[in-house]
Amino acid sequence: MRTRLLGGVAALIVAIIGTVLLLTYVNGADRRALADVQTQDVYVVQKSIPAGATADAVTAAVALKPLPKATIPADTVTDLNALKGKVTSVALEPGEQLLSSRLVDPALLGTPGRAQVPSGMQELTVRLPIERVIGGALAPGDTVGVLLSLPKEDNAPAQTELAYHKVLVTAVQLSSGANASEAAAGSQQSGGSSGGGLNSSTKSSSQPAGDYLITLARPAADAERIVYATEFGKVYLTKEPAAAQENTSGVVDRTKVFR
Repeated sequence: MRTRLLGGVAALIVAIIGTVLLLTYVNGADRRALADVQTQDVYVVQKSIPAGATADAVTAAVALKPLPKATIPADTVTDLNALKGKVTSVALEPGEQLLSSRLVDPALLGTPGRAQVPSGMQELTVRLPIERVIGGALAPGDTVGVLLSLPKEDNAPAQTELAYHKVLVTAVQLSSGANASEAAAGSQQSGGSSGGGLNSSTKSSSQPAGDYLITLARPAADAERIVYATEFGKVYLTKEPAAAQENTSGVVDRTKVFR
């Protein structure tokens, strides 16, 4: 009995020693990997930081970590005091370096409910019924495919094409001009029904009714074509995230529909 007890104690001690040695080895792995590499301590995000977060919130969510100098951008933050008075322009995720370009003056953050317009782009708004905007399941910051359809005219056949890919949506509003996401949230909180509109019997009670005003960011030449199709044909949107394939078949008319 005594021998078994001593054997159990010895095994426990060996297990503890083994665990300590393993933890020591693992903790030193990063140091060994960087032993022959020039490094610099930079601030790395430790937990998710939402867009619009203050400098104090950012400071509480980052920590210094040595990284190879070759992987450090020129605008990495080296002094947290330089962030005072600024807010994050985008959401920051764990593991990414803290960059000064991701923090801006609050006045430059933009209007709530709108995505920032990329440099060189123009904004245009198209009014579309719910069946042409993925049932209203769009929000600022989403990217969409834009399909343009033109009817038959003289000898030209009716045609449809997925003309533009990964188009940035900068705002989504109801036909009244109200922010669509805020209207949906208000409807859900009040428990009200969505009312009329296409397929209203199958829509969620939080889904606003009526047409949508979708604001897109595009170069001037593309904006012209979208407006033309809106005036003389039809425009449909697809929800097209960054990973979506763009393997379209070009312009489609009735000869291609059943191929």
